[in-house]
Amino acid sequence: MTKEKAHARREHLEKMRAEQKRKQRRAALLMWGTGGLIIVVLVGVVGYYLIDQAQKTSLDAVANYKYEGSQHVATAVTYKETPPVGGQHNNYWQQCAIYDKPIHPEHAVHSLEHGAVWITYRPDLPKAQLDKLKEVASSTGNQQYMLVSPFPNLPAPVVASSWGHQLKLNSPDDPKLGAFIKRYQNGPDTPELGATCGGDTAITSTADQAPLPPEPTGQQQPTETTSPSPSQSQQ
Repeated sequence: MTKEKAHARREHLEKMRAEQKRKQRRAALLMWGTGGLIIVVLVGVVGYYLIDQAQKTSLDAVANYKYEGSQHVATAVTYKETPPVGGQHNNYWQQCAIYDKPIHPEHAVHSLEHGAVWITYRPDLPKAQLDKLKEVASSTGNQQYMLVSPFPNLPAPVVASSWGHQLKLNSPDDPKLGAFIKRYQNGPDTPELGATCGGDTAITSTADQAPLPPEPTGQQQPTETTSPSPSQSQQ
């Protein structure tokens, strides 16, 4: 092979190597650029989801009130809020459960004093929404401290209340309902945290079935025992 041919061959090989390196650099840049774009998109999607969820479950609309506990009376009470969120209440608390008829608010407020969340709804709430409401109430939080009942003349289709806190909602589908239950059920403002929302002396009747009971005396005093599971369940 002559010197000229050998020199030409070397130049050709060098050009091929240089071209290969350029292709590798372009491929690497394309790969990293695409990967970076995917990461940016993923971060944006996750960020949007988190912000969207935070907005949907925001409890900024919760109204807060201040009431002292242990104000027991044997008469009907006129409350400032509808439904009530604290104040005077009957000596007997309402058994935490789901009721299809209105209950005496004086019993319900006593349940709030023990840490319950009371979800009230308009009596004419459509059946599909009522079914959804019962589904949420049955699957969120601690069922031993969940009270649900219709309430006439509500300011909103659904109202969630705990002692000193209240949230008005247009629909039981609103994720704020679950967020309210998780935050305020057995919350730090509960006057008698750990007291049962059931027991033998709890009221299980609705307002149309029995009047408010008279003030108990002696051994008739209701026993506010500690529930075996008073802590809030974060479901």
